[in-house]
Amino acid sequence: MPVHQFSSSSHSEKMLYTIITYDSQIFFYKNIYTTFLLLMCEELTLVDDAVLVVGGGIAGMQASLDLANRGFRVYLVEKSPTIGGRMAQLDKTFPTMDCSICILAPKMIECFRHPNIRLLTCSEVEEITGSAGNFKAKVLENPRFVDTEKCTGCAVCTEKCPVKVPSEFDMGMGMRKAIYMPFPQAVPRVAIIDKDHCLFFQKGVCEVCKKFCQANAINFDQEPEEITLNVSSIILATGLELYDPTPISEYGYKRHKNVLLSLEFERLINASGPTRGEVLRPSDKKHPHRIVFIQCVGSRSQQKGLPYCSSVCCMYATKEAILVREHNPECEVHILYMDLRVFGKRFQQFVSRARDEWDIKYVNGRPSTIIENPETKDLLVRYQNVMNGHIEELRADLVVLCPALIPREDNKVLAKILDLQLNERNFFKTKDPLLTSVKTSVEGVFVCGYCQAPKDISESVTQASAAAARAAEVAVSAVMRG
Repeated sequence: MPVHQFSSSSHSEKMLYTIITYDSQIFFYKNIYTTFLLLMCEELTLVDDAVLVVGGGIAGMQASLDLANRGFRVYLVEKSPTIGGRMAQLDKTFPTMDCSICILAPKMIECFRHPNIRLLTCSEVEEITGSAGNFKAKVLENPRFVDTEKCTGCAVCTEKCPVKVPSEFDMGMGMRKAIYMPFPQAVPRVAIIDKDHCLFFQKGVCEVCKKFCQANAINFDQEPEEITLNVSSIILATGLELYDPTPISEYGYKRHKNVLLSLEFERLINASGPTRGEVLRPSDKKHPHRIVFIQCVGSRSQQKGLPYCSSVCCMYATKEAILVREHNPECEVHILYMDLRVFGKRFQQFVSRARDEWDIKYVNGRPSTIIENPETKDLLVRYQNVMNGHIEELRADLVVLCPALIPREDNKVLAKILDLQLNERNFFKTKDPLLTSVKTSVEGVFVCGYCQAPKDISESVTQASAAAARAAEVAVSAVMRG
């Protein structure tokens, strides 16, 4: 027992200290036992010691790597053509302002090369049966129409393709081809053909990509393939989507060209984005001299949108505001906020630096409408100043909306397949949001990242490691039973 000095009258303190010490010892020995089982697992090999991870964003990749490095086989299922998730679209991360892809790309490559991880991109979970320690999952792998074994990622097919369509990765701010790779660091680095826009599939003509592919990787006859996987546990990390603020008509999104979503602006300011990092107004390609960020668009609202806080908007708006000032020190930046929720490590320091060193102007105001000048496309933001109650106006060249972040629609499908519970906002329900935030109502099924509750990247990574540890316990139990 550690040495601890008590006052003669603190009987309750002694009791509390004894309980805490006892609980700590139990936790310590439990961890030793779990580690022992994990080490034993490396000496045993059973068919069902694998883990299924659904979602290839930062949380899904972290969980996969944790498990794979412990010796477990992992099936990482991702719906899109590449892993990376939303983090791949970001320019920098807060509060350190580190390059997002510089952090993410090494993890993507490690997932791709790890001998214990099998990537299943362009894939969706169709059916799951069984129970903890013995799940059977049916996964549908959709065709790329490009042979993944032959494609070298040279991108000649993309250069020659005559069809251009808006890029989903660039949030429609840039263009891509009908055969494409979502972004330069995509993993796997294999092209995919968009069947809905390909001239061969729509009109039976073209085949330019096939003619110029020296690796002979183009295969228009590829069919969907159903794969059956035996796994001991499942981790869901389906990520997030952006709320569409079009119903909030007073902000004029999709009507006013110079009103953008935060992620659209993030792609605009990104060096790998459609303007190579040059901030230009969509209406006339001119540099804006005043930018206004509007917080809580569609969140913390009982009328239009959703009632909860999305957790990260105050911080990423501050990050993007600093990036604007880095790119153009002459540009004036205002952030209209309801109240600032900067609760993480070094978050308040980050906001204080933005205000004091970068001269970001924080205004405690509730915007009521955005009016566009039909000739210049300049914007007038009318808002109520919360501090004095007055109605005031801000003229802006560009307005950036920070919308609510919401769980993906895939949650409903997976909840039905696995008989899981969702809360009223379509986040996965867990047994206890604080004490067991990764454990669902179904034994052997765990969740992590934004699909469980609003959180930032660092919280998602931490929770992913927790989910991996829980999934490993189930896998070890399956091995021991075998």
